[in-house]
Amino acid sequence: MKKLIICFLVVLPHLAFSQEEAKLYMSFNSTPLQTAFETIEEVYDVRFSYYDSVLGEKTVTLKREKRSLKEVLSEIEIQTSLKFEVLDNRYIIVYNNNEEANIQELDRVVVNSYLAKGISKRKDGSYQINPIHLGILPGLTEPDVLESIQLLPGVVSPNETASGFLVRGGKMDQNRLIWDGINIYHKGHLFGMISPFNPNATKAVNFINKGSHPRYGERASSVISMTTNSTIEDDLKAQIGFNGINADAYLDAPIIKEKLGVQASVRSSYTNLYQSVTFDRLADKVFESTKIANGDNPGNDFSFLDFNIKLNYKPNENNSVFASVISIDNQLDYTVNNSQTNQSFNDRMSITNRGYSLGWNTQWNANLKQMTSAFFSDYELDYNYITSEANEETSHFEKRNLIFDSGVSTEFEQTINSNNILTLGYQYVLKDVGYIFKNTSNLEFILDQDESVVQTHSLYAQYDYRNPKLFDVSIGARATYFDELNTYRFEPRLLIFKPLFKNVKLQVSGEIKNQIISEIDETVISDLSLENRLWRLANGNDFPIINSKQVSLGFIYTNNGWTIDIDNYYKTLDNITALSLGFLNPQNSQFNLGEQNSYGVDVFLRKRFNGFNSWVSYSFNNSESTYRNLNNNNAFTSRSNVIHSVATSLSYKISNFQVALGWRWQTGKPYTPSTLGADGLEFNDGINTKRLPDYHRLDFSSTYSFSFSENSRIKGKIGLSIRNVYNKNNLISREYFGNNDFNNEIEVIDKFSIGFTPNLMFRLYW
Repeated sequence: MKKLIICFLVVLPHLAFSQEEAKLYMSFNSTPLQTAFETIEEVYDVRFSYYDSVLGEKTVTLKREKRSLKEVLSEIEIQTSLKFEVLDNRYIIVYNNNEEANIQELDRVVVNSYLAKGISKRKDGSYQINPIHLGILPGLTEPDVLESIQLLPGVVSPNETASGFLVRGGKMDQNRLIWDGINIYHKGHLFGMISPFNPNATKAVNFINKGSHPRYGERASSVISMTTNSTIEDDLKAQIGFNGINADAYLDAPIIKEKLGVQASVRSSYTNLYQSVTFDRLADKVFESTKIANGDNPGNDFSFLDFNIKLNYKPNENNSVFASVISIDNQLDYTVNNSQTNQSFNDRMSITNRGYSLGWNTQWNANLKQMTSAFFSDYELDYNYITSEANEETSHFEKRNLIFDSGVSTEFEQTINSNNILTLGYQYVLKDVGYIFKNTSNLEFILDQDESVVQTHSLYAQYDYRNPKLFDVSIGARATYFDELNTYRFEPRLLIFKPLFKNVKLQVSGEIKNQIISEIDETVISDLSLENRLWRLANGNDFPIINSKQVSLGFIYTNNGWTIDIDNYYKTLDNITALSLGFLNPQNSQFNLGEQNSYGVDVFLRKRFNGFNSWVSYSFNNSESTYRNLNNNNAFTSRSNVIHSVATSLSYKISNFQVALGWRWQTGKPYTPSTLGADGLEFNDGINTKRLPDYHRLDFSSTYSFSFSENSRIKGKIGLSIRNVYNKNNLISREYFGNNDFNNEIEVIDKFSIGFTPNLMFRLYW
């Protein structure tokens, strides 16, 4: 890898050339200006800054020929009556001919249209996703928030779910999900198959996998911060649509002009009315290897509903207030009858996550602004597994998980000058978490339970120094006191961004994080082990605070439509816990403390040409875990470790038609092998010493946007997507069931990927 980096640095300077002297092919045919600007940004490595109202409905037409950047801008000025002001030979301010340029701080963007239109990478290493303007991605007719993140380097989903993704060797519960400042604990509809966040109501998504701002604590791996629209629209905007799984509606309307506005969205499955092929494919995967897979009784319920409402109030130019509500609801009620034994098995599950937030932003003066907010998140999981014989209940297993999470925060941002910014903040958070397992076969018997409360007080600060000619550096720190645990944690952060050559940038980051809430695996008596992961709080003893340390170094090269992004990282996790498996240690089913070490490389390569967009994403990750009292205290391969993963796509856009084809490949997950002995399955070859077969699948997507007439405000969009085009039957998981029940033999449960899954979409906008 060292040799690769050296060669990379030696070769790239010879590839770079001056923007002012370069003449490159450029052509447009009645192309909307926003789309044209995105192409120009990629070809000439520049960055436009403008208000949407400035562009309006303007289009541009250019015949195909070689032009310099100056010549292209001159042609656009003639056709649109717009003016351009170029700063530092790269940043371009766009304004109307009769106005002065309103020069503000430009977005710190390094790469636009990273995977597709609407995804950009910033100087701080984070990724910004705009779902409303998101271009086409393979396998998706609509921009699923969490599925889009999985295509980025360093992110994999071994279980093929929207919510079950791993970032740089971390675990699923180490990814913090935030919606308008609200912590979200339920991560997926239909047991994680689709994101619980309506993409049509989501204005922006910020994904951070390294060097995060010190305002973000609580999780050891990544941050996904989602926000809704914070502006008050001048006119009513609405849309409705449906696909093979759900229907939804969205409304954004002014109540008092420029003062008060409301946004609302609702999305619901319609499985109680009609079950499409798309839903059947998802259900087949979810209920595979369970009794439900063989049950087809009428009246069964497997549905979801989510909605959100937001009020934006702007009393004057310097103040704005918002109130936001989100609700996520999943229901399952399935009964399977066995006519031979006269038994019935009833699975009932209800998962809800509701959140509320208030925020106030004020601009005290030209250089000082303050952001204050409060939130409350309520998560509840209720699961019942009831066995009956001859219509009489014989056993009843119940599981509950409750989270009450609330907090307040305030942050000050002082702009010292154009190159120096100081941020100071305080956060108070209270978490109340409990769970219980009980069996009421004859008498009520509690199998396991816990209830804990932890209050945290956090102070944080960050100093940003920006100098385009030298480097950008962000130095931050977060200090947290955990009240009930009577302990402190200090978390420094560092991020450096430096242009090495004209088209080559260097990124260096380092951070320390801590996590007090995480998920545990519990043995479930039912074979429906879909949601057997429960949240619990650290207690400082057998379940301590998780600690994460990460450093990374990377290079970005952009020129003439090419983008090459390479990032190396090393990451450690301390105080992680695992519930020892009964079949490996029948006398000890307790939590074991351990650590995990991961190192890897993320590589991204993209080229845009003649309406085509092609990219390849590759990730290498090696993760090893060591636990006390497991595997003789020796290191073994982490259960979730995927060594190699590749995602690639080729998309094409012409006018209002888009099409994309994408292929994914990754090495199989490790598993603990077993052999058949005299007393059943035996485990003599160590933990996670074998791997499942390699995984691969081909996805397809296509969309077409249209207008009903030239004068009509109503616009439409139709789309078709196909997951797993060649219907590859991938083995994605091998698990063992019955390991803690000495009355039953251990069973092997193999789970496979989703099959050939088409999906249709139709939307109306106005």
